[in-house]
Amino acid sequence: MIRKLFAIALIAGLFASCAGDAEKSETNNDNLSDEVNVKTEIPVITIGDFNTEAGKYVGEEIQIEGIVDHICKHGGKRLLLVSDDGDVHVDGEERFDEEIEGSEITVNGIIDEFRVDEAYCLKLEEENIIAHNAGETDPADFESAQQEIQFYRDSMLSAGIDHISYYSITYVSHKVKE
Repeated sequence: MIRKLFAIALIAGLFASCAGDAEKSETNNDNLSDEVNVKTEIPVITIGDFNTEAGKYVGEEIQIEGIVDHICKHGGKRLLLVSDDGDVHVDGEERFDEEIEGSEITVNGIIDEFRVDEAYCLKLEEENIIAHNAGETDPADFESAQQEIQFYRDSMLSAGIDHISYYSITYVSHKVKE
């Protein structure tokens, strides 16, 4: 009789310990999935904060919302997202549906950075001189381009920086707010 009670107690103990391990395993998996969810959460940036926050997320996916002010008529692959606090360009691979123009949308996209630095200014200057010498631009266009290049240089000098960053978003997906 004692052997039967001992065997039953031993079997019950094994089941209890297996159930405990299963519970621990589920708990650990839950914690693991929570960590994965936290790591894959997409940062939300407001249009007003875009230019100051975008540098932190270059090459990463973010979420932003605003009103589609217009879709570029030359190809339809660029839209201007606006709010009371500013605007942001969103570039896509495919044409945007013109029906979203005027709609409030949430966009997921990858932040891109375009840098203007001295090397870029030198390249622009060289291209401008070559185009002008080849007769491809008139004197007014040549001078306008030279002034733009000088503006970049003056802006970097006065701010004490070696480059100016311009940010945009490469489209991933969107949702129209209802």
